[in-house]
Amino acid sequence: MRAFRTLSPWVLSTLLLAACGGSDPSVPGSGSPSGAPTTAGAFTAVVSFGDSLSDVGSYAPATSLAGNGTAPFFGGKFTTNDTTTGAPTATPLGKVWVENLAASLGLIVTPAEVGFAGTSVLCPAAAVPALAGTCTAYGQGGARVTDPNGIGHSGGALTVPVVTQIANHLTRFGSFTSNDLILVYAGNNDVFTQFGTFAAAAAQIQANAAAGVITPDQANLQLFAAQTAGNEAMKAAAQELVALIKTQILGKGGKYVAVMTLSDIADTPFGNSAQVAPARSVLTAFSQTFNLWLRDGLTGQPVQIIDTFALFKDGYQNPGKFGIVNNTTPACDIAKIQAITGGAVTDGTSLFCNATPGAPYNGLTTGADVNTWQFADSVHPTTGGHKIISDTFAAQLHAFGWI
Repeated sequence: MRAFRTLSPWVLSTLLLAACGGSDPSVPGSGSPSGAPTTAGAFTAVVSFGDSLSDVGSYAPATSLAGNGTAPFFGGKFTTNDTTTGAPTATPLGKVWVENLAASLGLIVTPAEVGFAGTSVLCPAAAVPALAGTCTAYGQGGARVTDPNGIGHSGGALTVPVVTQIANHLTRFGSFTSNDLILVYAGNNDVFTQFGTFAAAAAQIQANAAAGVITPDQANLQLFAAQTAGNEAMKAAAQELVALIKTQILGKGGKYVAVMTLSDIADTPFGNSAQVAPARSVLTAFSQTFNLWLRDGLTGQPVQIIDTFALFKDGYQNPGKFGIVNNTTPACDIAKIQAITGGAVTDGTSLFCNATPGAPYNGLTTGADVNTWQFADSVHPTTGGHKIISDTFAAQLHAFGWI
C-alpha cells in the first residue's frame, strides 16, 4: 500500500461519495445497539480480535536478532518497540492498546499465535503454566474479516482472518463467558485492500483518459463504478463481521462485547501522502461505508459500539489536547530500518522499529519522541499513540458502566 500512482485531481473531482446514515430511522446505520450490560464485569480475561492495531506480537520471530526466528527479538509489534530493560526479549516494552487496557484491569494478555513464513506456535505463553490462559489476543497484522489472504500474506505474514480467530478461541475454550471482556476491532485491512484495487483501476482510467481512449465524462463514470465496487465490498465485510458477532460471539456466550468502528484512515501520514491525497476522500468513504453497515447490523444487539471514527477525528484535529506535538511525520526512520534489516525491509514498517536509546537496532527518526509523536509508521501508532487509544477506550468502558 505504499506505491500508488498519483491520481489526477480533475479525474476525481466529480466522484460521488457514500452517504452515511442520519437521523431518519429508515436510513441504514441510524439505529443503535441495545441490551448490553450496564453493570461492571468481573473480568478474568481480555479477548481481542482484529488486525495489526491489536497485534501484541504475532510476528516477533521475523525480528529475530540472530536471523533464525528465535529469541531474542528486537521488534514484533506494530509500534515503537522498546527493550530498555536490557537484552531484547520476546516481549518488548513497547505496548499496544490491548496490553495497556488489560494491565489497567490487572490482567495479562499474550498472543494467541506467534510465527512467520509458514511456521507458527499456538499460545507460546503456555510454556509457563500460569500463563496458559492469557493467550487471548488474536489480532494479527494484515488480517481481514474473512479473507485469509490478508495484507502481507504472500510475504510470510500469518494474516489469520477474524472468522478464524474467533473459531480458534471457541476450539480452545468451547464458548465465551460473562467474565470475558471481548473487543472486536477489525476491517482496516479490508479498506486497504479495496483502496488498492480502486487505486489500480483509477491509474488505468487516468492513463486511458490522458491517451484520449475515453472522455473525461467516461473517466468519471468509470471511477464512480470503481468506488461503488469498493463500497459494496466494504458493506459485505461489515455484514460478515456482524454475522460473526451475532452467531459466534453473542451466540456462544459473549456478554461484555465492545465493537469498534473504523477510524478515518485518511487521518494518517499514509492518507496525507502525495500518492494518496488526490483520492483521500475515497479512503474516508470506504471506512464510513464499513461503519454504516456495521452499525446497521448491530442495531438492537446487546453490544456496545465505540465510535473510533469520531473519537480519533477529534484527536487528529486537536493533537495538543492529547499531548501530541507531531501527527504528520512517522517516528520510525525508513532508511535506518532498511539498514538494520540488511535491506530486507524497505517501507519503514514499525514491526521492525525499535526505540531503545543507544541500541544498534534503534530505528527511530532523529529527534522523534515515542510519547509525543503519534505515528510510528505511515498508519500505526507509537507507544504514546497506543496509550491515547487505550485511555480513550477505557473511558468508554467506564461510561458503559463495565469498569
